[in-house]
Order: sequence, then C-alpha cells, then structure tokens
Amino acid sequence: MVMATTTSTAAHTSLASVTLEVADLEAARRFYTAFGVDTYISLRASEAHSTGFRGFTLALTVAGPATVDGFVTDAVDAGATVLKPAAKSLWGYGGVVQAPDGTIWKIATSAKKDSGPATREIDEVVLLLGVEDVKATKQFYVERGLTVAKSFGGKYAEFAPGQSSSVKLALYKRRALAKDLGVPDKGTGSHHVILGSTAGTFTDPDGFIWQPVA
Repeated sequence: MVMATTTSTAAHTSLASVTLEVADLEAARRFYTAFGVDTYISLRASEAHSTGFRGFTLALTVAGPATVDGFVTDAVDAGATVLKPAAKSLWGYGGVVQAPDGTIWKIATSAKKDSGPATREIDEVVLLLGVEDVKATKQFYVERGLTVAKSFGGKYAEFAPGQSSSVKLALYKRRALAKDLGVPDKGTGSHHVILGSTAGTFTDPDGFIWQPVA
C-alpha cells in the first residue's frame, strides 16, 4: 500500500488540547493522576447522555512490555476495567482499559521484549477518532488547515502535531477501531471529548466538536 502525504493551502490549524467530559470531576482527576496521564488531558463536568462506544480512544505508546504492564496495573488499581488484557500481538505488545468515566485507553509498545526496566515515561499519546469515511473526514480537516503527516488510503490518516499540544490526532475506521479495542461499534449520544482548536469552532462529519482554546 502506498503511503501518501497531503498538504493544504488553508490557514494552519492543529489540535491544541483534548478535554474529556466526565460526570464526576473530582473522581476523574484522582483517576488520571494515578494513571499518570493527567498532564496530557483536561477535564470538565458534563451530564450529557451517551450509550455504547463513544467513537474514540486515547493511545499511549511506551518503550516496552513491562511499562505497558505498569500503566495497565496503575489504571486498574485506580478503578479502570480491562477490556483487553495486555498480550503480544503481530505488532508488539499492548492492552486496553476503560476509565471509570468511560474513556477507553490503549497502552502499547512495538517491542516484544524489554530492553530495560519499566518506566513511567510515555513516548507518544494519540487521540484516535473512529470515523465512517476516513478519506472524507481527512479532506474535511485538510480544508480547515490541518496537515496530513501519513495517510493509508481509506483506512488510516495521521495529522502533523501542533506545537501547543503533546497529543497527536489520527483517524481510523470506526468499526475497525471498535474491534481493535474489543467493544461493539454501536453507540449514541455525546462523544464526551472536546478537541481544542487553534482556529474557530466547528464539528466534523462524525460529530466530534472542536472549540477554540482559551
């Protein structure tokens, strides 16, 4: 498969922040501090209704299997539910947990063996949106000034990270993402995530809301 890189003449836009909407703000703060990802996200209270799959995951890339196990253990000890136990795969080693607020987190490494002791270091955080049409949604974002860093046809697209955010944005087929996470792909209501924009307010074709950062 040929990987394409796309550029746009529109004003540059990027993902500046990720805000999770949660029912219990204080409980969520405790969880994410214990999990070790509190510096990558913001939280705000919301009672918006939703059922089933919310259409996205936050993925952590770390150095080795022992570090994956450490993050999974910390998440479970803080109240998370294991959706997929950490295990070896074709691509490396990883597991999936669901936070008490409902957000799904994937922790993975491309390494199948440890080259050192476990750490608390995170190499990369990716906000992966599950969308119905990767090509159409990618074009939607390009027209709003995001820069495509990687694109694999209609299966996956990744955007260049912004200077003000430590989280990278990527697109994946919704059904394929749900399967990878070990959950049914059906869901309704709020996504419970707000994407911080360096430009204006807009909503993408799959209902993900972007708002200007303060």
